[in-house]
Amino acid sequence: MFSLIIIMSLSSKEILKFIKAKSAHPMKMKELAKALNISKKDYSVFRNKVKSLIEQGELVKLRRGKIAIISEMDIIVDKISINRSGVGFVPSDKDDQDILIPNTGLHTALNGDKVMIRLGGYSGDRRTGTVIRVVDRLDRNIVGIFHRSRNFSYVVPDDRKLHRDIYIPDKFTQKAKEGEKVVVRLVDWDDPYLNPEGKITERLGFPGEPGVDLLTIIKSHNLPEKFTEDVISEATQLAVMPDRNKLADRVDLISDDIYTIDPADAKDYDDAISVKKNSNGYSLGVHIADVSYFVPEGSLLDKEALRRGNSVYLPGMVIPMLPENLSNDICSLRPNRIRLAHSVSIDFDKKGKMIRWKIFDSIIKSKAKLSYEEVQDFYNGKTAGKAIKRVEKNLKNARELAQVLNKRRFSKGSLDFDLPEVKVVLNKKGEVIELGNRVRLESHRLVEEFMLAANKAVAREVSKLGQQFLYRVHEKPSIEKAQEFSDMMKRLGYKFPVSPTMKPKQFANFLNRIKGVPEEDFINELMLRSMQKAVYQRKNVGHFGLSFLHYSHFTSPIRRYPDLLVHRLLRKLKNGHYPIAYSKKVNFIIDSVGAHCSETERVAESAERDAIKVKQVSYMAKHVGEKFSGVISGVIGYGFFVRLNNLGAEGMVRISSLDNDYYNFDEKQYRFTGKRTGQIYRLGDKIEVKILSVDKLRGEINFAPIKSNSPRDKKKKRRKK
Repeated sequence: MFSLIIIMSLSSKEILKFIKAKSAHPMKMKELAKALNISKKDYSVFRNKVKSLIEQGELVKLRRGKIAIISEMDIIVDKISINRSGVGFVPSDKDDQDILIPNTGLHTALNGDKVMIRLGGYSGDRRTGTVIRVVDRLDRNIVGIFHRSRNFSYVVPDDRKLHRDIYIPDKFTQKAKEGEKVVVRLVDWDDPYLNPEGKITERLGFPGEPGVDLLTIIKSHNLPEKFTEDVISEATQLAVMPDRNKLADRVDLISDDIYTIDPADAKDYDDAISVKKNSNGYSLGVHIADVSYFVPEGSLLDKEALRRGNSVYLPGMVIPMLPENLSNDICSLRPNRIRLAHSVSIDFDKKGKMIRWKIFDSIIKSKAKLSYEEVQDFYNGKTAGKAIKRVEKNLKNARELAQVLNKRRFSKGSLDFDLPEVKVVLNKKGEVIELGNRVRLESHRLVEEFMLAANKAVAREVSKLGQQFLYRVHEKPSIEKAQEFSDMMKRLGYKFPVSPTMKPKQFANFLNRIKGVPEEDFINELMLRSMQKAVYQRKNVGHFGLSFLHYSHFTSPIRRYPDLLVHRLLRKLKNGHYPIAYSKKVNFIIDSVGAHCSETERVAESAERDAIKVKQVSYMAKHVGEKFSGVISGVIGYGFFVRLNNLGAEGMVRISSLDNDYYNFDEKQYRFTGKRTGQIYRLGDKIEVKILSVDKLRGEINFAPIKSNSPRDKKKKRRKK
């Protein structure tokens, strides 16, 4: 028989292994204990272990109390994604096609929950399933509109993927008023025939009131807000510049021509550069704020920075990773101030090949605080101001080197999607006064090129030493996603061959071939969607998009926690405190930070997209009836989406609103064709529209075409690219 000590020491995998070996079919708890020779005195400990495995989704309790191994049954445990139509999807562990969960089979699952499903039959060629139970309810804020009827109160969630209204008992209403935006936390939901029950935790104000729109985004994405007093207090104590006599081991670069290039309204300057030219090529210096010096590992400040993972940038506001006295002051590389830095010095030959590099702690003093626009004006031949003149020669060297590096990188297959980035300018009330696309300047590309080089050098250094590290990786697209992209290109008239051995160069060459065509931005976006998501992880698999074998994030420790960890790991290497290359503790820290920060980055990007959309919708509401140019960006069964040029706002033309003809939907060709007129609305087509209506609460813009495309001549051969 197994002793209590053995049972307590068994891991989950070991218990599962024993159960697999000893139970050929589902058994009740006592039958299972008997099969495993568990003694009576050890039975309660064993039972708790099994219950824990059930909660983890490794085992399942069937009808009549029998316990079964999930992997041995037609059962899957994973995260469920529910679309706006109330249909769920769960990843399959056997193929790339998700399991479809009809809305009648969702039980009490909500979007994002970890669920247990039982596999069923097929709907067409897709496997279906039914939710048995929710294994782990996603911890979330639900933001919505409060309503009070005669007999009860409820909240309609803003998130249309949450397909049920939330019932609010009177004791949990917080005296909310009809139509008010509120934050709800779920209290209970076990019965799918009833609505989930929740309680209001915050009242945000009424839609349309200043600040309520962004506050809604912050709450719905569970973004952090104010720092606690303890964290602020600790940051104040730590934000003290050390005496110079304590910095003797740092390389003194105070006399070097070092400068920053940032947005004109920037407050935190975490990177500075310097470039020298010599007979053999160039020497680049990238100097990054030494945040790790002021944020001790394991401190309250460190724990809060890790929890946040990164800064979040919403229109008109920033949710910082670090308190301002660090991010905007002591760690910021402000001009004419002595600052601590982590520097990378890289020597390149005349063709931009990286010859050698050094990574070291330094002391610097920025000679100039420059904006992207100032530098661009200088490159365009305008008279240099005082700040530019201080580093004029250096800037000329920087331009030469950036052009060499850029040419070399793209010759190696690096991808540049160059998609328009939306610019939103607000007034003091939070209202949009300007909406458009940001202009990507040569000066932007210059700084980007140098940061890429520094990140690459750091990753190469650690890889050369064979140490465990946190890499920024980007895997190549799956063959299925690449084929989807290829199929879409074929329908647009372009050839894009797919193979299991695809290289970045193939994608880069295709992007070069379609430069200047009307659909360029749209095709760039489609290719980007086909790509994997870049993440942080310990295993280095390279960066497909950049066509780099080694890459890390090192250059932004003020706003990204992975960079802060990378600085610490580098210092441990330098000081000889990192011979524990395969220490379980180090590996665990790297793995945990990588997974957590990949998720916080995803949440931040989602919040930033949603915030921009909210402001776009608000802006377009003032232009109902006006005409705009755009491109058809998506086609579905009941209409097509149009993205407006220069504004980035996206809305829909519903086929039901087109009363001049009957339109047939061709799903394979992504188009609608008029039966009588032959009018075609196809993915990627240019189109003129006017705004019919805007629904701010639902975040929807409705368009109507005002200029017809001429019917396409089916016999006319389309160009092949």
